[in-house]
Amino acid sequence: MSKTEFEFDIPESLPDGWKWMPLEDLMDLPKQDIVDGPFGSNLKASEYVEEGIPIARLQNVDRNAFVHKNIKYVTRQKAEELARHTFKSGDILITKLGDPLGEACIAPTSIEHGVIVADLVRVRPAENKVDRRYLTYAINSPLVARQFEKHTKGTTRPRVNLGMIRKLPIPVAPREMQAGVVAEIEKQFSRIDEAVANLKRVKANLKRYKAAVLKAAVEGRLVETEAELARREGRSFETGAQLLQRILETRRSQWKGKGKYKEPTVLDTTELPESPEGWVWATIEQLTWLVTSGSRGWGDYYSDDGVLFIRAQDIKTDSLNVQGVARVTIPADAEGIRSGVSSQDILITITGANVTKSALVPSLDEVAFVSQHVALLKLSQPDIASFVFNWIVSPSNGRKVLESWAYGAGKPGLSLEQVRTLPVALPPLSEQSRIVAEGDRRLSILGETEAQVTAILNRAERLRNSILVKMLSTDHPNNLTPIDKKVCQ
Repeated sequence: MSKTEFEFDIPESLPDGWKWMPLEDLMDLPKQDIVDGPFGSNLKASEYVEEGIPIARLQNVDRNAFVHKNIKYVTRQKAEELARHTFKSGDILITKLGDPLGEACIAPTSIEHGVIVADLVRVRPAENKVDRRYLTYAINSPLVARQFEKHTKGTTRPRVNLGMIRKLPIPVAPREMQAGVVAEIEKQFSRIDEAVANLKRVKANLKRYKAAVLKAAVEGRLVETEAELARREGRSFETGAQLLQRILETRRSQWKGKGKYKEPTVLDTTELPESPEGWVWATIEQLTWLVTSGSRGWGDYYSDDGVLFIRAQDIKTDSLNVQGVARVTIPADAEGIRSGVSSQDILITITGANVTKSALVPSLDEVAFVSQHVALLKLSQPDIASFVFNWIVSPSNGRKVLESWAYGAGKPGLSLEQVRTLPVALPPLSEQSRIVAEGDRRLSILGETEAQVTAILNRAERLRNSILVKMLSTDHPNNLTPIDKKVCQ
């Protein structure tokens, strides 16, 4: 390979008969066969139409796969104006902006021709020099990916230039060997794809089982009810209704609001399903002494050493990621001091993409507050917090109701009044303890299994890279190590 203005980090040795070649040497007419998209001003989003000539964008290009998602179009006249920046079925598309860079796929047969955006490069290899499938795998291999990393410019919008891509070094096998290399790669990938599909089905089943556990837990079917247990043991027990009355008395005695104490609204249960024996319907308002949210304006006081500031994005999978929480310096005369967070409080996002996501606050070692986009629920009796939280996150119960309210009309969101009126089926306290313990046991097993599945899925992706390295840098394409073959199986 001739010396260029680009310095590449490539291995010295290759199998006999192989050689490193610049990408442009695998084209008939490099300047016409390797082109990027038009400048942004030459193809604006305002020019997209509902049907016409397809546009390939960053989100449509994945490693070794074209993603048929959210395809946009331009008119035939516009496509003719951008003739230099078109692609056809069988061309290779490469990303030259974003993270990661250098993802490549073959344009599908379902798209006869289209237009690329400025963030992509279209490559049209000479068939007598290289198999396009071989070339695509080579570009996506770690051997070549590191060349993109070496020549990336910018941090907020990582990118490489077209000149670098034209000089990109490719490990090229003799033309007569390339089809065999491709066949072996696709054989191994097919086995991985099958395993990945099975693992994804396992993850989906785990998600359904988790929902089933939560549903059974908050509907009185996970453990023996306290009523059944007490009857069998010949004793009395505190019912859910008696527990609720005790909670209401505590709520009244701890009243810290302004003015005269106001009794919470009594729940109308006429349209609610019958609850299990010994249970009672209640509202979040009846079970809490405070339902509030953070004050506006605290986002202007971010700091590196302030108090924790919990935002909607910190609550994603029904848990709170304290490690990623921002910090703020408490504003002077802050009215939002009431939104301080304590252990066993419940948080619910009420605006934004994560609306209805919830978290049960763990023990915190420092002071924390919530933003205006998070509802804060302070329970009058903290030992009911775990059960109430399970009710809220159950897809068939609390989560279902909250989502119906949040997505009912217009912009997704919940009001604090809606949160307060959420109905909860409340069991006796002793039954709650048994429900939570059994639910936690089962969900813990599910969590461990899901973590193992995720780890294997991640390993599968690493194995793809390992296969590409082996297939493109060994004398014997079938020479996978025993451990690689085991994982493939």
